[in-house]
Amino acid sequence: MRTVGVSIAVPEPYFSQLREMRRAAGDPQADAVPPHVTLMPPTEVADGLIPAFTTHLHDVARDFAPFDMILRGTGTFRPTSPVVFVQLAQGVDSCEQLESAVRSGPIGRDLEFRYHPHVTIAHHVDDGALTHAFEVNKHYEAAFTVSEFHLYFQEDDGVWSPVEAFPLQG
Repeated sequence: MRTVGVSIAVPEPYFSQLREMRRAAGDPQADAVPPHVTLMPPTEVADGLIPAFTTHLHDVARDFAPFDMILRGTGTFRPTSPVVFVQLAQGVDSCEQLESAVRSGPIGRDLEFRYHPHVTIAHHVDDGALTHAFEVNKHYEAAFTVSEFHLYFQEDDGVWSPVEAFPLQG
């Protein structure tokens, strides 16, 4: 079994900025989880299903065109979940369609909560750190073009590593 995830990687220079926000919040996952927008959350998969899933991801990528994403401001899932994030101001519809397509393949994954694309900047920290991360970063903004998504594997040390990129070709 492997733990996999599918995400849109945030490019530089925003990658480093968002990682630093997470570090500044004291988030213990800051260096293990690259800044990203999730398309499929961590999911345990039998090794034998990974080739079929990879083929499915290539098929999904062929059907979707690159799109623009704007990250702007902060949001939170509190009190339901102790998370502070940077919101998507543009690209939400494209992420929702991609997420649905990714989860329609050979690996099913029920969601605990309704899908809400975002970039986490604080999790697994106390309430004061969550509030601080929310306030300090509320004017953050970044804009870039999403031209691919990635399959990630979670390594034994908890670090998420990109395994393969899937260029959007639609």
